[in-house]
Amino acid sequence: MSAANMEVRWFRSEFASFVHLYRDGKDQYDGQMPEYWRRTELLKAGLTDGNVPLRILKITRSDEGLYLCFVQDNTFYGETVLELRVAGLGSAPLISVEGHQDGGIRVVCQSAGWYPEPEVLWKDLNGRHLPSLSETTSQGDNGLFETETAIIVKEHSNQNLSCCLRNTILNQETEAAVYIADLFFPRVNTWMVALSVILVVLFGFIGLTVYLIKMKGKYQREKYTVNKVFFLINK
Repeated sequence: MSAANMEVRWFRSEFASFVHLYRDGKDQYDGQMPEYWRRTELLKAGLTDGNVPLRILKITRSDEGLYLCFVQDNTFYGETVLELRVAGLGSAPLISVEGHQDGGIRVVCQSAGWYPEPEVLWKDLNGRHLPSLSETTSQGDNGLFETETAIIVKEHSNQNLSCCLRNTILNQETEAAVYIADLFFPRVNTWMVALSVILVVLFGFIGLTVYLIKMKGKYQREKYTVNKVFFLINK
């Protein structure tokens, strides 16, 4: 059935306040909802086959929800309800190394421009999920989400890892990988350890020597005093 000569009305909650109206063979804009002004287009290529798809340009988060389509002419009418779900795939993950922490290296993954809030995962080389140290997500004025997650990487343990963000509506994901080489991990210098031990022993020996010298001097002074007193008594 052709819809070329029918009235096609797309609206949200109120019939009179429409998202888009096609009537008398052309688009009608008087009475259109202000938030959809110059953002809608009825695709007319399929009108003769009864197809009345609506295109909404510059989609925003507020466009999400239910839409009703009403079609009628002098002999026929029909209606249907559709749900529009808005989704946005954010930026590619940005991985940065932020220094040493808790005996390992703190690695941070950041991404922005997601809707809805993405699922964030750290994975090892074999695809196994790794526990994150922290995760923060914020929503901007435009309704899009920005996320940051951190993990502590230990030497010889998951040095080859990736940060993966997934949009659960689109079932799409973006991923970035990083490898932390051994030379970046904090190391204990054996020579420094040995030197520290030697210095501790040396200072301990010096301290003990000084103590013994003082004790010896004190003993000699006490002995001299006793002998002097004894001499005076005998005299």
